[in-house]
Amino acid sequence: MPDNQTPTPAQRFLAALPHTRALNMALVRMQDGMAEIEMPYDARLIGDPATGVIHGGAVSALMDTCSGAAVMCHPDGTGSTATIDLRIDYMRAATPGQTIRARATCYHVTRHVAFVRAEAMDDDTARPVAAATGAFTFEWRAKA
Repeated sequence: MPDNQTPTPAQRFLAALPHTRALNMALVRMQDGMAEIEMPYDARLIGDPATGVIHGGAVSALMDTCSGAAVMCHPDGTGSTATIDLRIDYMRAATPGQTIRARATCYHVTRHVAFVRAEAMDDDTARPVAAATGAFTFEWRAKA
């Protein structure tokens, strides 16, 4: 983000979350109900020492955070949200040593609920690591 731009509520929220800092998550892109966040490989997050595979809980946190960010930047929302439900299907183990990137899209909103789809990939972009669908709280932005 350029120095002369004010951070959005979602950007401030992500920067303030202790778990995003602990997992070294970085916001790649966020606009109009779409967010992309990456998490670099970190030996502290290994779930299986024999293979070096990142723990599924770290992938889950990445997908939940990215999905929430997508809701927070939806143009009709107030920038506030909480997870109601999140289903994650793990397709395969992330390749050890590779950054994992999540991309989430808020594809439908009602007065109080936002619906999101997300996917996590490593450098093998032909095959997802995980896919998610979720429901999040949503508040309509008051129109002037």
